Amino acid sequence: MRDVRFISELIDTLRAAYNIDPTRIYANGLSIGGGMAFVLSCTLSDRVAAVGMVAAAQSLPSSWCTDKRPVPMIAFHGAADPIVPYNGGPSGDRFNPVKVMFPPVGDWVASWARRNQCGANPVDSGVAPGVRIAYTHCTEGASVVLYAVQEGGHSWPGGKPLPEWWVGPTSSSIDATNQMWTFFRDHRLRRK
Repeated sequence: MRDVRFISELIDTLRAAYNIDPTRIYANGLSIGGGMAFVLSCTLSDRVAAVGMVAAAQSLPSSWCTDKRPVPMIAFHGAADPIVPYNGGPSGDRFNPVKVMFPPVGDWVASWARRNQCGANPVDSGVAPGVRIAYTHCTEGASVVLYAVQEGGHSWPGGKPLPEWWVGPTSSSIDATNQMWTFFRDHRLRRK
């Protein structure tokens, strides 16, 4: 994969030019960028400490991932996402003639928790408005967290609103950037 090779070489270039902490390299993305964060968690798990995904256009099953290292993950997905339906199904992007089948977000996150060998029963807690689902007791502390944003569309919660007619509502009830950074701070790559 050329994209993965490019990002791996970019990490090498940045490490050579700057004093970066190799145990604190994170990947995140919105939509297809969230899918790319998943790919990086599978192909560069020895270099990426944790990943974050927002409205991830994730059509690959977690079983696609062959890397054995569990990678902590935080995700945000709007229940009103018209492009990547929260409950699964075909993509709703009317501008893309190729329809992709997406799994239900909750099922996909549960499969990631199985990949990370987390406890079987997630902890659900309310966030305004929405639900935070956290899988804990994971191998190497690689927790898996999903924020199901009730009023969210295919956009970054707490971010700049995108055209609602295309992506649905942008929720301001939660700040995905702050939550993601808090999650990342708690997860550094363990060196063996």
